[in-house]
Amino acid sequence: MSLNWQKICEQAITWATEAGEVIRESFEDQLTIETKSNADDLVTNMDREIEGFLINKINENYPDHKILGEEGIGEKIDSLKGTVWLIDPIDGTMNFVHQQTNFAISIGVYNEGIGMVGIIYNVVYDEMFYAIKGEGAYLNGRELPKLSDVMIEESIVAVNATWITENRRIDPSVLAPIVKKCRGTRSYGSAAIELAFVAAGRLDAYITMRLSPWDFAAGKILIEEVGGMVTTLNGEPLRLLEQNSVFAAKTGLHERIISDYIKG
Repeated sequence: MSLNWQKICEQAITWATEAGEVIRESFEDQLTIETKSNADDLVTNMDREIEGFLINKINENYPDHKILGEEGIGEKIDSLKGTVWLIDPIDGTMNFVHQQTNFAISIGVYNEGIGMVGIIYNVVYDEMFYAIKGEGAYLNGRELPKLSDVMIEESIVAVNATWITENRRIDPSVLAPIVKKCRGTRSYGSAAIELAFVAAGRLDAYITMRLSPWDFAAGKILIEEVGGMVTTLNGEPLRLLEQNSVFAAKTGLHERIISDYIKG
């Protein structure tokens, strides 16, 4: 049975909008905050509530679809066979806890391993980024233009300071020259927002050394719909069920950074 991707996109937008309203209403409430893998890896009762809300909506409407969610309420997924939803109820939980801004709901829908629908909802600013494969990417109903090339000297690159200081994943000297050469750097603390901003042309590139599938699933679809590239830092295809380094950028800039700085 063929799926109606337009309908799925519209439903997911509605669910994300409803979830965003719940989150905004929670700002006056006391959060229950826990740590996961370390003191910087936070989860709140709201993360779990929103993930449960989204999973219930998906199960009610598409009981044969699989769901991979950050907070583990969904299923154990070892294959992208069939239709799989990859959801992050609050991407940027630390921002949510400390600042109540710069966090997003991220929903990616994949069919047989191919990204079909990507939605990133920037909750506080009420910005709904969405895309259906082959139909372009949109922000609040306005089609986003195709990305134009830019030289690194004129680019804004999103990168966390972690990756250009001593860390366990990459020699800081690899990325430092990019930071020195580009026009400026930014770090928003939410991979979903940073990927959405690349799709919208607000950022020219985004580099990180560690993202989980639910972090990049939707953003990958958005960026590819406007002609950008999303790969590992070495330019390899992302492994959609594993943690990856992620490098997203306008196509020409992507190729030049890899050839001149990563593999140069």
